Amino acid sequence: MRKKKTPDNEAFNGKRMSTLVAFFQSPLIWMLVGVLGIILVNMTFSLLSKDLNARGSVILTLVGSAVAIVIYWLAMKFLARRPVPELLLQRRAVSEVIFGAVVGLIFIIVSTALIVLFDGYSFKWANENTSSVVWPIITTSLGAAFIEELIFRGLAFQAIEKMGGSWIALTLTSLFFGVAHLGNPEATIWGGLSIAIEAGVLLGAAFLWRRNVWFIIGLHFFWNTTEGLLGIPVSGHPSPGLFTVEVTGPALLTGGKFGLEASIIPVIISLLIAIPMLIFARRKGHLISFRQDPK
Repeated sequence: MRKKKTPDNEAFNGKRMSTLVAFFQSPLIWMLVGVLGIILVNMTFSLLSKDLNARGSVILTLVGSAVAIVIYWLAMKFLARRPVPELLLQRRAVSEVIFGAVVGLIFIIVSTALIVLFDGYSFKWANENTSSVVWPIITTSLGAAFIEELIFRGLAFQAIEKMGGSWIALTLTSLFFGVAHLGNPEATIWGGLSIAIEAGVLLGAAFLWRRNVWFIIGLHFFWNTTEGLLGIPVSGHPSPGLFTVEVTGPALLTGGKFGLEASIIPVIISLLIAIPMLIFARRKGHLISFRQDPK
């Protein structure tokens, strides 16, 4: 015969369930689970795309990015148990991606132009097969934009923000982003610090201003793509772009072998862009103070 559930058993089961729910609702837990899921997706699709042609790799990268977004949504919806307004933009998603892409393009073009003006770079057309250069750069940039933004600004930023507010989230994720790039080729302490400022602060400020992932993905994607097409190393990774770059100035101006991101020029320009974004974010009420529970 089956035993009837007693009130004590029901209370115990209810308490155990509520404890389990509270455990997964902890910001650190849903952040770690989401990050692990996205990393596994990225590794899986990277392995699958190895033997594909250039265009096939782009398609598979898009599919992998879509799966990463689903993992992100599941972590937020069923573990964090919170709405996901940063994804639910419907028609606005396209315009936000385009807006972010324009900002990223302007940022890199202006930074590069100033370095050229100060005799740091000179460019020559590489006479390469255009499609053999463009598609691999797009594939790499797409993967980096989706995976890094979902992890750093999507999961990590919002988990830390929930525990300590927007300013602590901006500070810590910027530092983490810089540290994460110290393992790249030709990386230096200055290179990591410059990444923390120009990428961590700028992309964090962009997220606070727009409060969606599409804007920062567009910004990040066009940032890396433009660098790659110009033939400038992207965070230390050499890029066989459409141009060959002759570096003639000091490392502080040009970034040296690490590339544009270790130049003082984009560090300054990124702050000139990020500060107005933070001002707009504050005016919109997007900044969350310490111990204020974000919606």
